[in-house]
Parts: sequence; structure tokens; C-alpha cells
Amino acid sequence: MKLGILSRSPRCYSTRRLREAARQRGHQTKVLDTQQFCIDLERGQPDLFFRRRPLPDFDAVLPRIGASITYFGTAVVRQFEQMDVFCANSSAGISNSRDKLRCLQILSRHHVGIPQSAFVREKDDVLPAIHRVGGAPVVIKLLEGTQGIGVLLAESVRSAEAIIELLQSQKQNVLIQKFVAESRGRDIRAFVVGDQVVAAMRRVAQGQEFRSNVHRGGLTEPLVLDETYCETAVRAAQILGLRIAGVDMLEASDGPQIMEINSSPGLEGIEKCTQLDIAGAIVDYISAQVDFPEIDLRQRLTVSRGYGVTEIHVPDGSHYVGQTIAESGLRERDINVLTLYRGTTVIPNPRSERRLEPGDRLLCFGKLELMRDLIPAKTRRRRRPKVLQLPRESGSA
Repeated sequence: MKLGILSRSPRCYSTRRLREAARQRGHQTKVLDTQQFCIDLERGQPDLFFRRRPLPDFDAVLPRIGASITYFGTAVVRQFEQMDVFCANSSAGISNSRDKLRCLQILSRHHVGIPQSAFVREKDDVLPAIHRVGGAPVVIKLLEGTQGIGVLLAESVRSAEAIIELLQSQKQNVLIQKFVAESRGRDIRAFVVGDQVVAAMRRVAQGQEFRSNVHRGGLTEPLVLDETYCETAVRAAQILGLRIAGVDMLEASDGPQIMEINSSPGLEGIEKCTQLDIAGAIVDYISAQVDFPEIDLRQRLTVSRGYGVTEIHVPDGSHYVGQTIAESGLRERDINVLTLYRGTTVIPNPRSERRLEPGDRLLCFGKLELMRDLIPAKTRRRRRPKVLQLPRESGSA
């Protein structure tokens, strides 16, 4: 395999370890400075130049895109995608994770734990938003911050209002987030590669610091995650479109809550903490994907006119509940079940004797005309009304 590592820091620990792991496995590796590319666009022939010369062929690229060059970096990754080069992380996934608000917006429609959050622009909306997320103390985050920079804890509503007003006056976008008290000064970093967590560590803040980032002096300890935390981390990364990710979670009383997802997670802290060869796991995964690439079924299986891929839901009360796939009659209608999704469990190519349960989702291939009647009508979910009682101003009647 010929692997390109997109990185502006060839001597940093993560880049050196990835290059070393690839070479130990007999792969050709080259570190490519992301800003040295030129994107050429021509009808039917997307191309890339590197340092003013035609780019040689690569089997795969591993993007390590820094926050300061997100726009150009994702454009380069997108160009590799158009050239049918396997990208360990997609351009869309990198963009989704880099913006904290966009990340939470995408996760919020799924059953994945996240801290209650609010995003406002108007000064009059700040106080109600603080109370909706649970009141003081409250966490205030800059949307573009990294490594704990731009994360503040406001102990009172008054200080929260003052901080937000100051940041907004400097044209900064801020996120108001519930403070998870039981997780104060601690969080979990789960390192996801493909469909599994290959390593995990707990980060613990020191002294009066509430941020547990290693760059802020936090200490680390290796951790074996239980199934719930592993499933949450993998599912969150997949929802954002990331194959390789560092998923940061809080240990809340009601289970894991996703705090942030990093598309270019550092290797030094977690490798030294866990003593695991994470760089090797990443290279092995990329090599396997190059040898056996994933096929986008929604694009490849719609070539035959009238056939396609769709998702069929099995709601509570459906006549399919309790039936096996064989008894459902789907196969008699030339509808093939490719994958069964049950909660956070993914069952590829399910057996015909598997019984269907309420809430199951079936990814099916077949004639669209026959499947159309099986797809439930899209209905807008009814919003639960929120009753908000603001504290009385002192001295009011």
C-alpha cells in the first residue's frame, strides 16, 4: 500500500508514529504538507498538484488536518475523494467534528447522550438559555476552541452573562452548556478505529482546574470501557462520518455524554498511557479498507432501473413484530434484507430465522415500487412543551 499522511508537522509524535508503523508493515509512506497542494478542476478529470508537480498515485491518505487550515484541508481531502483515493476520514466528517455546534446538532437527533446545550445571539436570550440548561454553574465554550482553550466555567448566572457578553462583543461564537457536576474534572477519551474502540483513558484535572485536557496539566490513567461506553463512542463517530476519531465523553449519572469528537486525535498521550500500538491499529485498518473497500450501496445498487436501497422500520404494533424474516414475506416480494439495526447493534446479512422486534430497522434492496408501501409516512415529531420559570428579580413584587 502507498499511504499519504496529510500533516504540516512531520516531526510531531503522531506523524512519526504513523509513518513508523506503516513502514514496519512494509507500506510506502510519504508525509504531505497539506498547504503545499494545488487543486486542479477540469471536466471529468479532478487532479492534484503537490509542490507544483503532478501528484503520484496513492492507495490511501490519512488526513491530519489542523484547526487553523480546516477549510483548505477539507478541500484537499474532498479532492482525493473525487479521485477515488481512500480517505481514512471523509471531508464531511472532518467538517462535522471541527465545529462544536454542528457536531452537537447532528448528534442531537440520535439517541446518543450529549450535555444539554444552547446557542444564542441576542443578549435577551442569554438568561433564559442559561436556565434551560440547568442554571449556574454553566460551561461556556468557544465553538472554534481546541485543547481546552476557550472553555470556561461560570459559577454564577451573573458571571456567565458577563463572560458571554464579553466574548460576543469580540465577535466570538459561544456555546452554553450544562455543567455535569458528577464528572467535574474528569472525562474519558475513547480512540475509535473503524467499528471498535482500540484504546481508552480517563483524564483527571489537577488542583482547581476543571478542564482535564493533558495540555492543561491533566493526568491520565488507562481504562477498559464497558459495552455502553464503547457503543456510544463508535456510534457517535459513525454518525459524524468518521472512521478514526478521539471521542471525549463525560461520566454522567445517566450514562455517557459526548463532549467532543476529534477527527485528528493525538497519539502521544493515549499510547504512552495505555502502552498500546494505536498507530499500528490505524495503519492495519486503512490497509484492510484498501484491500476490501466499503461499497456505497445506495449508489452502486440503483443502476438497475426501478431498484434501490431503502430503510424499512418495524414500529411497535406492526404485523411484522414477532415474525421471522422468512415469515415476513419480504423475500417472496424480491426484497432482500442487507442489514438489521437493533438499538446500537448492527447485524449484517441477518439469518432468515431471526425474529423481528419493535424498533428494528431493516436496510433492504429491492424494487422501489414494492418497498414504497412499507416505508412509514414521515411525521413531524411533537415537541414537548418546556415550562421555564425565571427567578424573580430582587425587590420585585
